[in-house]
Amino acid sequence: MSVALFTLGGTISMAGSQRLTGADLTAAMPGLPDLGHQVEIQDIEKVPSANLTAAKLLEVVDAASKAVAAGAAGAVVTQGTDTLEESAFLADLVWPHPQPLVFTGAMRNPTLAGPDGPANLLAALRVACSPAARDLGALVVFNEEIHAARWVRKTHSTSTATFVSPNTGPIGHVVEDQVRVLTRPQRLDGVQGSAEPTELDRIHVALYTVTLDDDGLLLRGLADTHQGLVIAGYGVGHVPAALAPVLGELATRIPVVLTSRTGAGSVVRNTYHSPGSETDLLQRGLIDGGFLDPYKARVLLRLLLATDDDVETAFSQYA
Repeated sequence: MSVALFTLGGTISMAGSQRLTGADLTAAMPGLPDLGHQVEIQDIEKVPSANLTAAKLLEVVDAASKAVAAGAAGAVVTQGTDTLEESAFLADLVWPHPQPLVFTGAMRNPTLAGPDGPANLLAALRVACSPAARDLGALVVFNEEIHAARWVRKTHSTSTATFVSPNTGPIGHVVEDQVRVLTRPQRLDGVQGSAEPTELDRIHVALYTVTLDDDGLLLRGLADTHQGLVIAGYGVGHVPAALAPVLGELATRIPVVLTSRTGAGSVVRNTYHSPGSETDLLQRGLIDGGFLDPYKARVLLRLLLATDDDVETAFSQYA
């Protein structure tokens, strides 16, 4: 049986001016003969992850889906780490198979001492091949930890331990070449409509981070140019009182999702009651983003709007 590998560039493939292919990456990886599966490689357009688009990622997910349907035990995608958490979550929302779809990359390129790419790739391939990882959707494997796409975050600009899941921790580990899944998060329904890459081009969702003494000037006219908005509010979901009516008016025209800018924890629903509090904002029509961080909330909202799925129903699951 084979495992499919799709390469999208990023630090893992940067060797000075040279861009490494999937064959180069696997050749530099110790332990490949012990994998027990043939690696079928597809080199996709090599771009920095900052230049990836949702449409391109959906094309990669579709290619991975076809590989699994043709008999692959699972699939691995390598890409840059800057947007890896969003890529994995987008894939998780549309991935229909029990076989794993695993994302990985590197923080140290192959020209540096101690590059982490070979170890990350080998661990990702092991997870993709493992029966223990079935029915977990899209995963991120990094630093021999297994993270659910729904919870993982990049939390450090340079550390090889950058990927963590602040609210839950990793769901498993790769230990002595063995895939050890310790907990199995519930699989949600995902996005029900068919997400066509071309449809995403017409959907614009803004992400607005609330800051001290915020006057909301940048939000003026936003409903004329965007189909949705995600608010990264203070703490458990607060904004300055002066901003509350602005967001309430926007919520009458486009979906506005309330999240926390803190990076961990949930917005709450009924703890504070002053103007600009979470209770006030939800009463004004904002949608509860729950535990979803602002970046994943934006990915979900954009995909829902592209597929005409019901936004509030979907967020009630993921929140």
